[in-house]
Amino acid sequence: MKIRVYFEDTDIGGIVYHSKYINFCERARSEVLFQAGLTPFNKDTNSGYIVSSLNCNFLKTATLGDILEVKSKIIDKSRVKFTLLQEIFKDNEKIFEMQIVLVYLKNGKPAKIEERFLELFLKDY
Repeated sequence: MKIRVYFEDTDIGGIVYHSKYINFCERARSEVLFQAGLTPFNKDTNSGYIVSSLNCNFLKTATLGDILEVKSKIIDKSRVKFTLLQEIFKDNEKIFEMQIVLVYLKNGKPAKIEERFLELFLKDY
């Protein structure tokens, strides 16, 4: 997913705030679901994904106006959770990477990930 860096994403010097990289990754994960007609949380079934843990590496900076590309792929999965590697590139150079563990909840408890979600997340995007 391509993302443009806007003024709201930066400090006065035009450098992207560290927390915005996590937001960009969240936006990319959500967009995969939206494009499939799904949402990250379904009120009708009281189900969705929560972040269990994340580990970030800030490699280089992005600045105001940059076009970034977020790539994601599953690197580990179990019945109720999976780990995504999400990477952000600027001009084909990796500037950020994050491993995030997402747990699927239904009615507030960990539950088996539904196949339709797994199929989406098993594809690299």
